[in-house]
Amino acid sequence: MTDVLRIANCSGFYGDRASALFEVLNDGPVDVVTGDYLAELTMLILFRSKAKDSTRGYATTFLRQLEPVLGTVADRGTRIVVNAGGLAPAACAAAVRDLAAALGLELPVAHVEGDDLLPRVGELDLPNLDTGAPLTGTPLTANAYLGAWGIASALQAGAQVVVTGRVTDASLVVGPAAAHFGWARDDWDRLAGAVAVGHVLECGTQATGGNYSFVREEVEQPVRMGFPVAEVAADGAAVITKHPGTGGAVTVGTVTAQLLYEIAGQHYAGPDVTTDFASLQLAQEAPDRVRLSGARGWAPSGRIKVALNMLGGFRNRMEFVLTGLDVEAKAELALEGLRDAYPHPFEHRLVRLDREDAPTNEQAAALLRVHVRGDDPKVLGRAFSGAAVELALASYPGFTLTSQPGDATPYGVYWPALVDADEVEHVVVHADGRREVVPHTQAGPPPAAAEAARPQAVPAETQRVPLGRVLGARSGDKGGNANVGFWARTDEAAAWLLAWMTEEHFRALLPEADGLRVDVHPLPNLRAVNVVVHGLLGEGVASSTRFDPQAKGLGEYLRSRYADVPVALL
Repeated sequence: MTDVLRIANCSGFYGDRASALFEVLNDGPVDVVTGDYLAELTMLILFRSKAKDSTRGYATTFLRQLEPVLGTVADRGTRIVVNAGGLAPAACAAAVRDLAAALGLELPVAHVEGDDLLPRVGELDLPNLDTGAPLTGTPLTANAYLGAWGIASALQAGAQVVVTGRVTDASLVVGPAAAHFGWARDDWDRLAGAVAVGHVLECGTQATGGNYSFVREEVEQPVRMGFPVAEVAADGAAVITKHPGTGGAVTVGTVTAQLLYEIAGQHYAGPDVTTDFASLQLAQEAPDRVRLSGARGWAPSGRIKVALNMLGGFRNRMEFVLTGLDVEAKAELALEGLRDAYPHPFEHRLVRLDREDAPTNEQAAALLRVHVRGDDPKVLGRAFSGAAVELALASYPGFTLTSQPGDATPYGVYWPALVDADEVEHVVVHADGRREVVPHTQAGPPPAAAEAARPQAVPAETQRVPLGRVLGARSGDKGGNANVGFWARTDEAAAWLLAWMTEEHFRALLPEADGLRVDVHPLPNLRAVNVVVHGLLGEGVASSTRFDPQAKGLGEYLRSRYADVPVALL
């Protein structure tokens, strides 16, 4: 055991930079490399892959990343921990063994399974976590978010590569840290610290300047950013950094932005520990070195999240380009013609991208986006898209479309739920084939629900400016909910943010939230406020017809909105 465990990340999603594993292994020292390949939508992608080929269902890009460096991994003894197993962790682990054998290498490979609850859906009570509605329909996938102790057991038994299915993203870090330092099940603060580190690492270069509001101000090398590395200590604290000479930057801001990504309130629930995000402390120790410490943790709730995906139906879309004058009148004429030619319901949204007296043709154009959804692919296919095309010579002046007519395509619906941990069998299959059932951590009482008190707003001279003049933001999706975290870079701006960002002010920034539940969570320790908009994305990213279905641009949109900001902060 060493005093510091160096854990790197080489993937934040299925399709991330293919050379990342080679880079993190060869650009500097690491002990463990993790890779996160699974998002809610990814499970649907893997389902389609497995439906075409029963031997698949895992992230094949991981094998392509691993092949050129497997010899290096074997020689150095580097541990690889990834959730690339997706819907088929055993098959993925077998593919890694086959790859090693083809290269003449021997290294122990283990995998974690038990997350797949699809065969038991009918016997489980799985109401929607957000709405409380009872489960209807037939799920295509149903996977529980397992914790870190299966990974830890595999590593302690000598595995060099550990492949999992659905585990919590942070488990990829918590497992190696717990195994290396010998943490106990009730080392709540240490485990909570590792969860926070795992949350920072899980999205790869989002911790080193990617998708960062102030990238042009704080990141000298904003191209080909280096992947993050955490130097984890025995007490669960860590320094977030990256390999020297790689692109990007690690600042208090880049780490704050990632800590706020896709969370809710201060208590971050997990299967192994409940982490208090209001306890986390950040400090810039040196260039590209940010210390993350102070984590507090409690026993988990005894309930485990389950992600289900179902076939929502079929859909199709056509976009009308409306150029120049009288955009709204042109849109109405297109809609009238479509209603006459296509006697079925459809949804539409007018996206005003145009501007007056535009210097280019493109800048004078708006988009009328028309969607259809339902159960009959014939009604939603060429019958719809062909009806749109048939208007080409008989509608508004300048008629054009962005695509040719096409067939309807299936779409998925995301369904989050909770089950008692005892309903899920957490299993690690060791490198020697031995199966071990991993017990779940005993539940404990929940932490106090009270959140930090808000400071009172202080009257001051203000100026109406874009909010982004003083605040950063990062946004994303959790099923049908959108999350946006705002943070300030100075104590003075943070004091104003924490006092000003009320539900009323947020709703003024985002009129689209009208009728939706909005939760506002202050996090003064991070100089931040996190906001969750329930239902903004409908039934999840795979079914959303929004222009930005994953809410990735929501934070930057809100930064462009005008607010009355104290002049002293400008």
